[in-house]
Amino acid sequence: MRKNIRTTDAIFPMPVLMIATYNTDGTIDVMNAAWGMMLEKDHIVLNLSEGHKTVKNIRNKRAFTVSIANAKHVVEADYFGVVSGNNTPNKFENSGLTATKSEHVDAPIINEFPVCMECEFIEYQDEKYGCGVIGKIVNVTADENVMTGDKIDISLLDAIAYDPYTYGYYKIGERVGNAFRDGLKLKK
Repeated sequence: MRKNIRTTDAIFPMPVLMIATYNTDGTIDVMNAAWGMMLEKDHIVLNLSEGHKTVKNIRNKRAFTVSIANAKHVVEADYFGVVSGNNTPNKFENSGLTATKSEHVDAPIINEFPVCMECEFIEYQDEKYGCGVIGKIVNVTADENVMTGDKIDISLLDAIAYDPYTYGYYKIGERVGNAFRDGLKLKK
């Protein structure tokens, strides 16, 4: 039997993405964003409102990075979501994490998050059903500790997902099937 439940503002599970930019004074700003996805193979979309310091920085610097948060750094990832750069300009410093300047875009790579997409800002859509920030991924880096050969191994990544129903973070990692192959068993 199915049961009606409350509508949330999200689909479960949601990614936990760390969006990093430089402030106008060169310091680092990072925010936690669950509303993001691939738009096409090398483009990403982040549904972020213009009130975020990060969005102002993206528009100013025309660049940003998107890192995948992991279980080891759930406290820092959550901190970047509960504290605003508009009110706490030193929030990155408070996290204790470190960063390296991207060689491809004018944005920081947070060293402790194992996968990072380096993005050029394409456009901001602000109409009622606009997407928000759209960026072109120009480079992706991954820590060797989360790779098997030349591919990211999600079982080593310990990526986390956000559950909007319970406000929880959950670790992702167990493979349960093979995309584009398992479904062929039902093909007649």
